[in-house]
Amino acid sequence: MKRLTIKDIAKEFNVSISTVSKALNDSYEISVSTKDKIQKYAKEKNYKPNFNALSLKNRQTKTIGIIIPNMLNYFFAQVFNGIEKVANDRGYKIISCISNESFKKEVETIEMLSNGSIDGFILSLAEETVSKGDYKHFQEVLDNDTPIVMFDRVADKLKCDKVVTDNFDSARSTVSYLVKSGHKNIAFISTMNNLDIGRRRQLGYLKGLEDYNIKAEKNLIINIDDNYKNYENILTPIFKNNTIDSVIATDESSAIAAMKVAIKQGHKIPENFSVISFSNGILARHSSPRMTTVSQHGEIMGATAAEMLINRLEDKSKVKKKHETVIVKTDLVERNSTKNIL
Repeated sequence: MKRLTIKDIAKEFNVSISTVSKALNDSYEISVSTKDKIQKYAKEKNYKPNFNALSLKNRQTKTIGIIIPNMLNYFFAQVFNGIEKVANDRGYKIISCISNESFKKEVETIEMLSNGSIDGFILSLAEETVSKGDYKHFQEVLDNDTPIVMFDRVADKLKCDKVVTDNFDSARSTVSYLVKSGHKNIAFISTMNNLDIGRRRQLGYLKGLEDYNIKAEKNLIINIDDNYKNYENILTPIFKNNTIDSVIATDESSAIAAMKVAIKQGHKIPENFSVISFSNGILARHSSPRMTTVSQHGEIMGATAAEMLINRLEDKSKVKKKHETVIVKTDLVERNSTKNIL
């Protein structure tokens, strides 16, 4: 079945293409009766705008494509909120898609939205994409002069704007906080060692130990690549067979599993065992005891990414702005899972 075009609608009502376009865009320049007739007809005939045929003078859809790897992660939900607020304030719509950590889904989403339906992308890389190291689908978008802002999980080799967390420094300073509180046997639990952000946090942890001349014990560096339902089973023998008085976890689920295992094995939190998690989400705030976290300020990250993209889209100067990387500083939010035991 042939796709209905603006030209077809213009012919149906014996009006100009410009009149149809204005009617569909709810312009005040067209009479209400004409507008209603055209809009009703377009709806009945299931008219879909062809974004590639938009006015070349404008060429803007005022729509941003957002690709998030995982909506179950509270951090990404916070980022999304930050993007949405700024986009809304500045008159932009958003189309959000979830890659579910899949390279194939990410490529398909990029192809689907790169037909002229959006002005630019804000995205965080899927886990499979990071593992493959294949960023051709993004390079093609950039080569087509469609801007991308990457956040959190970024591809260093791509020339685009980026918003990241100070992963190395925040892990290093978290170790310092625990050592100054009297902890010496600090375990590091990571569920993201296949991602650069996870590796940076681990390096920060190691540097933090080195700062205090504490020997890194390989048994206390626990990399978990498994379903969150198995975290407790994996941690139980490790906690039983090693001396541990505190934990830094890269995410809330593994931190809560660590807390449960420590309590089952007779530790008292925070009296003689401390737990700190990256990401300041709902789980941490409602855990028992409430968890001390490294807050990554997801909303600020999302808002920053949206401002960067929209500023680039609306920059009318002939000279292209240099790409920049903004680092969002973390904060330690102290709650009831940590205590000075000196």
